[in-house]
Amino acid sequence: MDSNYSAIPKGSFVELQMHNEPHDFRSQQKSLLSDDGNRVNHPKVIDDFDDLNDDDDVDTDVDVDLDDYTLVLSKPNTGSGVSGAVFNLTTTIIGAGIMALPATMKVLGLVLGIFLIILIGILSEISVEMLIRFAVSCKARSYGEVVQIAMGRTARVLSEICIIVNNAGVLIVYLIIMGDVMSGSVRHIGVFDQWLGHGFWDHRKLLVLVVMVVFLAPLCVLDRIDSLSMTSAASVALAVVFVVVCFAVAFIKLIEGKIEAPRMSPDFGSKMAILDLLVVIPIMTNAYVCHFNVQPIYNELEGRSPQKMNQVGRITTVLCVVVYASTAISGYLLFGKDTEGDVLTNFDRNLGIRFSTALNYIVRVGYILHLVLVFPVIHFSLRQTVDNLVFEGSAPLTESKKRSLALTVILLVLIYIGSTMIPNIWTAFKFTGATTAVSLGFTFPALIALRISQQEESMSLSRVEKFLSWLMLILAVLVSIAGIIGNIYTIQSSSE
Repeated sequence: MDSNYSAIPKGSFVELQMHNEPHDFRSQQKSLLSDDGNRVNHPKVIDDFDDLNDDDDVDTDVDVDLDDYTLVLSKPNTGSGVSGAVFNLTTTIIGAGIMALPATMKVLGLVLGIFLIILIGILSEISVEMLIRFAVSCKARSYGEVVQIAMGRTARVLSEICIIVNNAGVLIVYLIIMGDVMSGSVRHIGVFDQWLGHGFWDHRKLLVLVVMVVFLAPLCVLDRIDSLSMTSAASVALAVVFVVVCFAVAFIKLIEGKIEAPRMSPDFGSKMAILDLLVVIPIMTNAYVCHFNVQPIYNELEGRSPQKMNQVGRITTVLCVVVYASTAISGYLLFGKDTEGDVLTNFDRNLGIRFSTALNYIVRVGYILHLVLVFPVIHFSLRQTVDNLVFEGSAPLTESKKRSLALTVILLVLIYIGSTMIPNIWTAFKFTGATTAVSLGFTFPALIALRISQQEESMSLSRVEKFLSWLMLILAVLVSIAGIIGNIYTIQSSSE
């Protein structure tokens, strides 16, 4: 049987898929995609593709327009289902940020605090849906790629730097929390000290290093995010346990009349209180940032479509809003004005109810296990982004085990060093919340929607979508400016 195409190497599974959608401004670009969703510029792959066009045996009488096809180098899509995607996305969101929410509630008051948790959650979900819509329309396979399509190469590099700084900062915060809980801090006693008394575990840096090598590194070596679906499910379950225990204890103490009346509105009585207001709102925006992991999760979604991913995003948002509101309210009610920036450290004291000691251990140990399981999910996107930025044009990480392992080791070492230098999670969140987090969650998605809708009539925004895009952009800029100003004045006040 005559064939119009030359033989394809056995090492590749190649399928030509017909474009059902009309041509857009990317129809002139051939997409070479690996099974993990990364664009491939590998010389061997390019040569094989060129052979399809250069073969002398091709029947030139057949009119085939290769612009109507996308070349996909992949295996059949048998990735995670909706539940697995929800667990991975929820795990990306519910991390260390939840520990800072009771302290933000202390500053904002219950009414404004709850309102902002809901509002920021809704805006974050809208921005995720916009990101997916335009990424799929432009056939982008990563956050940085859709940014480049909308705003150019420089903007892509900037977005990838934001992802690296944000994710590295979050992972540093995880290690700080682990050290606080296990070894204790200046004002709080650690779990091991309560269990076993003083010992080598008092050496915080050594203990964190052991946890990283024994527990975190093996999970971080995995090269596909759907491999982490089960650990993500377990981490979400542990987070729910934490929330349920906190809420139950707060409810019991409220019924027994052992809780002081909480502040319902912000305190404007002093300069420091106003500065705290400028700082905490960026910290709350930090709690919902998951956009850097949206595309990897979508790439590995079984039977993927924008509608299916939107379903994942909405389920995740509802779950996170409930978890965040419950944690913020119950944590603030339990500890009031003594609520720490890392509320987990507050659980070293008597809660004033039966089984207080056992509940304290359940809360702290359970959440440490949660962070251990969340850590590799955040590290996955960090490693992918560093690889895209530093090794652009190389084969994907799934085809280069040595490069993947080297990047993992280097990143873990740098994250560990960072955790030994930053004093507490409040300091880290103040910086990332006002800069990288608000940029990734709101500034870039809004700009992507506005720019691409102007370039392509087929992807134009409705009036409501355009209004929401401008609203997110303006709010992001204001929050970023206010947060940076608040951080500067806070640093100056501390130095004085």
